[in-house]
Amino acid sequence: MSEFRILGISGSLRKGSHNTAALRAAAELAPEGVTVAIYEGLGEIPPYNDDVRVASGYPAPVEAFRAAVRAADAVIFATPEYNYSISGVLKNAIDWASRPPEPSFDGKAVSIMGATQGLLGTARAQYDLRKMCVFLNAHALNKPEVMIAQSGSKFDEGGRLTDDTTRKLIAGQVAALRDWALQLRK
Repeated sequence: MSEFRILGISGSLRKGSHNTAALRAAAELAPEGVTVAIYEGLGEIPPYNDDVRVASGYPAPVEAFRAAVRAADAVIFATPEYNYSISGVLKNAIDWASRPPEPSFDGKAVSIMGATQGLLGTARAQYDLRKMCVFLNAHALNKPEVMIAQSGSKFDEGGRLTDDTTRKLIAGQVAALRDWALQLRK
């Protein structure tokens, strides 16, 4: 089998984001034959406006995002929790990717993780994202769940994940996502 490609999408634009750092850990901990590439262009995607798509097609940053999702064998979302839900930039990108033709997440295997300074580890945001997956016809991995609570104590100053339990959970989720995507292909 050729290399298995996972696209990591962080819902945070912050330079020191623990969610983006969790995706870097996923890339580091991926099993042999699996790569995790982190999507870097979320902040370039304009606010969703279907009049733009109808009048002149998808803006270039949107088309790049849609193409990256379609090209991946699976997707890992790393979502912060803003006001008990996902971030606006992540919702905006998902809205653009969900439009025809060829909605980007249709049939895609996805997993969800999240990091927060709070005690619930983005549980509410992850639940909202799971609900969106139903509409997207994306197939969310159920377990292992990765909810990184009190994230400031689990990453060092350079953004490296230092918590062994969380490292094992992320490694397990990446491997399970690969297995889930391969099972869905059958």
